[in-house]
Amino acid sequence: MTKSTSCSIETLIAQAGHYVDQVSGGLSVPIQPSTTYARDENYALIGDYSYSRYQNPTYDLLEQLAAALDGGSEAKCFASGMAAIAAVFETVNMDEHIVAPKIMYHGAQDWLRRISTKRNIGLSLFDATDLDDLKRAVKPGSTSIVWIESPVNPTWDVIDIEASAKIAHAAGAILAVDCTVAPPVTTRALDLGADIVFHSATKYLNGHSDVVAGILVTRDLNQRWDEIKLVRKLTGGVLGPFEAWLLLRGMRTLFLRFERASSNALQIARHFENHPGLEQVLYPGLESHPQHEIARRQMLHGFGGMMSLLVKGGAEAAIKVASSTKLFLSATSLGGVESLIEHRASVEGPHSEVPKNLLRLSVGIEQVDDLIADLDHSLNRK
Repeated sequence: MTKSTSCSIETLIAQAGHYVDQVSGGLSVPIQPSTTYARDENYALIGDYSYSRYQNPTYDLLEQLAAALDGGSEAKCFASGMAAIAAVFETVNMDEHIVAPKIMYHGAQDWLRRISTKRNIGLSLFDATDLDDLKRAVKPGSTSIVWIESPVNPTWDVIDIEASAKIAHAAGAILAVDCTVAPPVTTRALDLGADIVFHSATKYLNGHSDVVAGILVTRDLNQRWDEIKLVRKLTGGVLGPFEAWLLLRGMRTLFLRFERASSNALQIARHFENHPGLEQVLYPGLESHPQHEIARRQMLHGFGGMMSLLVKGGAEAAIKVASSTKLFLSATSLGGVESLIEHRASVEGPHSEVPKNLLRLSVGIEQVDDLIADLDHSLNRK
């Protein structure tokens, strides 16, 4: 960053931190592909960098912007969302305990099941719709991390972040929040009491389905955060310079993309809420959603582009709908500019607790009437 300017986070991120290259005057952040850095005649490093597994100039601005966006003390980027998740849980010792929702991103839960089995780490899974179940799940003095998503993927239940933080802290644990589907455009979990925020940056932060990345943001600089950084350094789970540059470029339009996706999704949810071919539309922006009031408190600038449809007729009917759309592409991811549809239980596999008739939609930035017509046509064909 080259200017000290007081402004909104929207302006800061659109200008990549008011970046201007001081040599060329370029407004685009340069890519530094070097893996190693020279030393002078006294064998002292010429600059602040020694090896790109530790740190790279291209990472720096990305991490500064990510920390500013979430209101954190520091951020670190990773080679994937799972690399970031694994780094967080590497800080849990044997005989300690983790709490997480029963329904959540299945890759993260698969990792939790693995380390629980191999490392003698306790794991309790709670009902995301029941804070009392969370209270019962934590073990004071033993629970190290309470991990939540809000909204929960792919049922879009909304967990009260502030209340969860109080429960975690009372038990001597930290609260880590997966904000992949509610980026700081709309939810700043650190402000609500979370200790660490996680983003699968592949999704909304990047927004163009062309980068795999993860980001962690911490509220405080402490021993656990130092350990997370050490894990990244030793395991090499760092983002490449070109991927960091692509992610930074994608983040510059985050506010506009999220606003359009949220608007589209709300219109789609309202249109299909009472559709005869559906049992239910799951979207926290609907007034009928059980946790709508919590969502309104936590999601200040839109409810996002993620929703699910429970199709009448079971799994077979749901798969038929997913395979017959023309604009909604059948693919697994979310947060891109293009709209996607998937039969989630098929993707998650045998451990999935997701309803077999659930279709997950990632609503993009296309013209909303086109998207509604596409879903209408597919639902009427089933």
